[in-house]
Amino acid sequence: MHEEDRQLAQRLLLGDEAAFRAFFADYFPRLFRFVLRRVDQDQEVARDAVQSALTRAVAKLHQYRGEASLFTWCCQIARHELADLHARTARERAALGSLVMREDEPEVRASLESIPVDSEAEPDAVRQREELAAIVHAALDYLPHRYARVLELKYLEDLPVEAIAERLGVTAIAVQSLLARARLAFRDACSALGESLESTDWRRPDTLAGGTR
Repeated sequence: MHEEDRQLAQRLLLGDEAAFRAFFADYFPRLFRFVLRRVDQDQEVARDAVQSALTRAVAKLHQYRGEASLFTWCCQIARHELADLHARTARERAALGSLVMREDEPEVRASLESIPVDSEAEPDAVRQREELAAIVHAALDYLPHRYARVLELKYLEDLPVEAIAERLGVTAIAVQSLLARARLAFRDACSALGESLESTDWRRPDTLAGGTR
């Protein structure tokens, strides 16, 4: 059982404003990354879908029992929201499909083939980087929140340990201990999410910021 998540849900149900602020501040960016990968990186669509999903989640909090983490529960609601979105936009997708089929028309193919190739962005390399980035973000999404948060502060915001300690309201020693556990959890999550990470440096959290610490 996810007792901490159940307690948060109870606070939200009781109308705790601080809990609402914390809930949206913590869950929106994580759910946004989750949805963004499923809408072809369309940030506007992802933002709208996440807002709807979180609103729906709050309305259904009385149904949350703690069998899964609250984030996983919200992800399931987001999946339903995306299904509804796809149903609403079926006509637009059909029109887009017709446009894509025009690739086979001689004049269209001639135009496409005339586009210069970027020799520094080979398709395989670009695809691999995108896949690795998706796995890294997914790993962060599914880590316990305190682990994901401390890794983001350290490697994405590039904060020193002392600044992280002040931000989290704990000691520097506590931050160092938390970082050590978070790194191990991150590596385990990445290993579970993609075998392709085994031969790359993306298994190391410090590569999130593009360098070592």
